[in-house]
Amino acid sequence: GCILQGNLYPFGDIARTENCFRCSCSHHAMRCCSLFHTPIGFDKENCKITLNKTTCDYDVVQKSDPSKACDVYSRV
Repeated sequence: GCILQGNLYPFGDIARTENCFRCSCSHHAMRCCSLFHTPIGFDKENCKITLNKTTCDYDVVQKSDPSKACDVYSRV
């Protein structure tokens, strides 16, 4: 298998790792890509981003009140 961030994964395709990546594990290498899109267009002064491992997406919330979402205008 392959080890990623201290976790052992079997050879073959991994649909979703613990940290929200899709991977392919072979005898030669492990290749991964993220399942989430990084927010880049939002109010960086008043908002912050946190990875939601349940949905495999970033939440953009107010710094002063993390229970309130912020508008996001673009992601990469």
